[in-house]
Amino acid sequence: MNKNTNQSQPQTGSAGMANPLASQPIDKLLRQFAAPSIVAMLVGAVYNIVDQLFIGHSVGPLGNAATNIAFPLSMLCTALALLFGIGGASSFNLTMGEGDHEKAPYYIGNAAGMLFGCGILLLAVTELFLNPMLHGFGSPDEVLPYAREYVRITALGFPFLIMTTGGGHLMRADGSPKMTMFCSLSGAIINTVLDAVFVLGFGWGMQGAAAATVIGQVFSGILVFRYLTRFKTVPLGWKHVVPNVAYLFRIISLGAASGFNQIAMMVVQIALNNLLKHYGGLSEYGESIPIACAGIVMKVNQVFFSIIIGISQGTQPIEGFNYGARNYRRVKDTYLLAMKTGMVLSVCAFLIFQIFPRQLIALFGKGDDNYYRFGISYFRIFLAGTLINFMQPLSSTFFTSIGKAYKGMFLSLTRQIIFFLPLLFLFPAIWGIDGILYTGPVADGLAFVAAVIMMRAEFRKMDKL
Repeated sequence: MNKNTNQSQPQTGSAGMANPLASQPIDKLLRQFAAPSIVAMLVGAVYNIVDQLFIGHSVGPLGNAATNIAFPLSMLCTALALLFGIGGASSFNLTMGEGDHEKAPYYIGNAAGMLFGCGILLLAVTELFLNPMLHGFGSPDEVLPYAREYVRITALGFPFLIMTTGGGHLMRADGSPKMTMFCSLSGAIINTVLDAVFVLGFGWGMQGAAAATVIGQVFSGILVFRYLTRFKTVPLGWKHVVPNVAYLFRIISLGAASGFNQIAMMVVQIALNNLLKHYGGLSEYGESIPIACAGIVMKVNQVFFSIIIGISQGTQPIEGFNYGARNYRRVKDTYLLAMKTGMVLSVCAFLIFQIFPRQLIALFGKGDDNYYRFGISYFRIFLAGTLINFMQPLSSTFFTSIGKAYKGMFLSLTRQIIFFLPLLFLFPAIWGIDGILYTGPVADGLAFVAAVIMMRAEFRKMDKL
């Protein structure tokens, strides 16, 4: 595959120099943009998984279940961050690729304002309606006090978490992927160190883990704020932050696929928690063990999936700029290289999940025989579709990057909403709690087929162009 082929002349910047997105080798560009994006996504996974590691050993399975009950709120934060972060970055890259340097900064400013504003709104709603929210998320009565204790504190970090995650995309669009990585990684390190101090050292349990998370998020968020006041590509002023319906409409349309995908995952997580509680109560496992094990599996899988999402986000500026500049060969080559990388990673993750499930469960504390038996089955069956899980997120981001938001949105909803959610209610009604385990690989297979069909059709269109 020739990674340097162009169908048109490299696009130039204001100084007459060739834009690296149009001229540098694609493998080099993908490493440059994907690596910091992977780190940024892993940080989100680390925030959740580190808390669960310490809580599992200090509080036990009920603490693990509590973090899983709280997880939909973290997913909602990520959804808002991706909606305005990816939407703003995609709009900015496409506009810069078209040569409109006057309009481009409004996309960055409007996106940044919405990121922090939505974080403040979500904080207020969570604090006001915490108890009914946690009940709606499927919390068993014995888990509720732990979940309430944890979320009441972590909600204080929502504005900074959303700003860090979404702002990372804006910084990457500005050509600063390393700064994106630094902002996210510094907060994660602070969280990990303080978790050890607060939970193991001071014995503060759920409150300690929550406080460590918030402190790390505030630190990262402040770094993102500081960077945005010193944006490199175009000058940013307060006038660019003032909400504008036209700019917000394009931002939301291009970020909708990624944002709605997270919303879909949140809806599925809530339904999953409630069904695990219901069918677990009818089984030998009880209400809390399935929720605790599902939370562990979800967060371990999130580490793998964060790498895939990070790769897909790394392709966004390359695909977006070159599509706007009509360098279609480079757009295709970027996608295909990401696909090959994702395939290798998926095989590695699949083997780990199938061979070492008990060891992975044991990392998060001890439990009885039912705890381990359900956890091992959940790993091996629910994650059997890991082999093909790379296709759907890479393809969804591809459509968003080239400005075809409606296709990206549809593809982002295939796995979670169109396939998984109906099966989640159908299979356990037939096979009990074991039916929940089989919804994962079946939905993964159907989403893979849908992505293949849509990508083949799009490539044929690009070949004609």
